[in-house]
Amino acid sequence: PDVIIEAQFDDNDAEHGQDHLQDTLSDDIKKLSLDTGEKGDGAHRTKPDDGPKVNDPRLLPDEFLQRTAKVVYILEKKHSRAAAGFIKLLADRNSELFKRCAMFSPVDHRVPRVYVPLADCPPDFVTRPEGYSQKLFICRIVDWKEDSNFATGQLCKSLGQAGEIEPETEGILTEYGVDFSDFSPEALECLPQNLPWVISPEELAKRRDLR
Repeated sequence: PDVIIEAQFDDNDAEHGQDHLQDTLSDDIKKLSLDTGEKGDGAHRTKPDDGPKVNDPRLLPDEFLQRTAKVVYILEKKHSRAAAGFIKLLADRNSELFKRCAMFSPVDHRVPRVYVPLADCPPDFVTRPEGYSQKLFICRIVDWKEDSNFATGQLCKSLGQAGEIEPETEGILTEYGVDFSDFSPEALECLPQNLPWVISPEELAKRRDLR
């Protein structure tokens, strides 16, 4: 194992400069080497070879190689490509992109920032962007080019004020692709219509009660 030597010095050592510290370390290393050689049966011990020293990686055994790979195709998109976050104006007001797009910053930092068209933003967003600094929006990523640091997407809807339970909950459900829409009339018709409904004694007799 490698040996780590900690040099202890006070203000006097600091006044002597870095050269004094290096001399101290060198002396400690020499002493450690002598002590190591004198231990045991007195035989000179050398550090075992860490492995073959070759310049060509193809000649190395597999255990000395770090396997690498390259993504060539996305087989299945597991993420919903939707995220909750905030919109703001671009920093460079003189660019052509400033006239066409806004920046969407997701709450989840694992999702990239997204360029969204200004046409998707509220009508008064450009004139008073500070009014939307705490408004949550849902954005869906539609593309992410290889030569761009930011993805491109579309604003889907405004959720409401950040920090409130309902907008935050809807943002999480949308991001994870959970369908929280109302049940269809067909599904509701499968439920008992005569309310209040109770389990009959005959049905209870056939069931295991886990209440």
